Amino acid sequence: MSRKPKTKSPPGPVAHGTYFELVEPAAREVFLAGSFNGWDPTATPMIPLGHGRWGKEVALKPGRYEYRFVADGSWITDPAAKECVPNPYGESNSVIVVRSQTARPRQTNPESESAP
Repeated sequence: MSRKPKTKSPPGPVAHGTYFELVEPAAREVFLAGSFNGWDPTATPMIPLGHGRWGKEVALKPGRYEYRFVADGSWITDPAAKECVPNPYGESNSVIVVRSQTARPRQTNPESESAP
């Protein structure tokens, strides 16, 4: 008698991309620092998109994260953040909450299904 091999599922929720963007026309370089990268001000460089826009997609697991942008060495709170919290330096950290992605049920069009 043969057994079906067991399939392994990934440990914990799967990470997915979270997009960050900053408009800072005078900046020569911009980085993203936060609780997801040990607050390293040079670990996550952002990509210049033109017209002063900088963007970066980061794979984050579901959870709550604090972050800031670092433009030419200056720490900047995200002006588009929906939530901010005070930090120990008398400024604010931006907050992002990453929710788990749930698969949507596949929808079918009843008109396109053929009758048995």
